[in-house]
Amino acid sequence: MAVENRTPVTVIGLGLMGQALAGAFLKAGHPTTVWNRSAEKAADLVSEGAVLAPSAEDAVKASGLVVLCVTDYDVVHTVLDPLSGELSGKTLVNLTSGHSEGARETAEWAAKLGAAYLDGAIMAIPPVIGTEHAVLLYAGSKEVYDANESALQAVAPAGTTHLGEDHGLASLYDVALLGIMWGVLNSFLHGAALLGAANVKASTFAPFANNWIGAVTNFVTAYAGQIDEGDFTAHDATIDTHLATMIHLIHESEATGISPELPEFVKALTDRAVAAGQNGLSYAAMIDQFRKPSK
Repeated sequence: MAVENRTPVTVIGLGLMGQALAGAFLKAGHPTTVWNRSAEKAADLVSEGAVLAPSAEDAVKASGLVVLCVTDYDVVHTVLDPLSGELSGKTLVNLTSGHSEGARETAEWAAKLGAAYLDGAIMAIPPVIGTEHAVLLYAGSKEVYDANESALQAVAPAGTTHLGEDHGLASLYDVALLGIMWGVLNSFLHGAALLGAANVKASTFAPFANNWIGAVTNFVTAYAGQIDEGDFTAHDATIDTHLATMIHLIHESEATGISPELPEFVKALTDRAVAAGQNGLSYAAMIDQFRKPSK
């Protein structure tokens, strides 16, 4: 049920995430209009009080705040380019996954049409949208963000963050954080495969993995300071020490018939650091290997 003085919101794109976003706006009392190329995806939302717009144009006209959650930026433009005359004065919040270049280009496009624009990244899965576990990151004008923060908190009550004026920051944070996710998950899967060769169940290994992942966050904090200061004095272990244990992991992988590709990749990067004379430095100095373009 709509609550008086709640900002009207339009949600364009009703995949699983778009449906979750629209549902959160509805639950928070925002008059919510929805549109999707496949109208049947709106059925549950309509039963909960959403208004299904007959066209994208009607959807845009219905609200000053228009939230987009579609497949990619090309689809954003496919939907909105024909409606350029209707976008002046609107606030577009693009929660479509993309890249920083596309975010900046779309912001420039919106500005030319007289529309305010925020680019966002959803660091959550659909079931937690609208709960304290949802995290959404936004980039763009702080003034525009501040004007819409209250409405945007409907989808992430405790996790709505403005990153800065650069519209590309949300996408950059998104891919950087996803890289961490894949790094952790791939390392867990490799470890589970390694222990599985000794008949240890993954569920038995998981608590040890989680405890160690938590401990590694201390390294992240310490190394972040070293990176920012440019001081790579080794306070815990040198790159040489790390290299020796990488060799053990590769040996164990090969001996148990497990793919050694992941630790071999890490060792190859480490070998480059050693060749550059960084073997006595903190592992944080390895950032130099990631700062270099691939050959």
